[in-house]
Amino acid sequence: MICYGPTVLDLSDELLDTYAEVFSAPPWNEDEETIRQFATRLTADTRRAGFRAALAQSEAGIDGFATAWLTKAPFPTVRGYAQVAAQLGPDRVRELLIGALEIDELAVRPHARGHGTGRALLAEITADAPDRRAWLLTARAAVDTVATYRRLGWHEVPPLPGTENGVVVFLSPDHPSAPKTPKTPKATKNRRTTVVV
Repeated sequence: MICYGPTVLDLSDELLDTYAEVFSAPPWNEDEETIRQFATRLTADTRRAGFRAALAQSEAGIDGFATAWLTKAPFPTVRGYAQVAAQLGPDRVRELLIGALEIDELAVRPHARGHGTGRALLAEITADAPDRRAWLLTARAAVDTVATYRRLGWHEVPPLPGTENGVVVFLSPDHPSAPKTPKTPKATKNRRTTVVV
């Protein structure tokens, strides 16, 4: 299910519960105050251009969610944005990220992992990304998360020389500036022809 704009706030308590379960655990280890700030941020984020939230629900409630919006110019400097700008430089920020769909949060409860929930949420929330341009950042220390994005086909943007810091920037699998993955040739059986004389 996808929600646009502030309609998602009807589910803010359930989203906060999901956020708390996911981000209070390692490697994030967010405290109660940081978790409470998510609710405040969510209210403000719903007013951003292009805001949407994708929800994965079951009988147990919200199993996971993703939030996103369009990255506008000028590029922000709060939260992890300064680290992104330092790693990419202004030209690549402008080329790759401005005007693209920015995935801000992806949270999947432990019981829903390993069943394609994260993949489905990312596919749903990026389905109408402008010109297939979507991106996200995550903490470099979150090794399992970084590996998951790579496994899902997201492309890491290499930092400029000497600028690597605490974040990793990924472009969506279909982002037009993502490196093209070479196609693996199909295996063919080697047939031996026998000629009978």
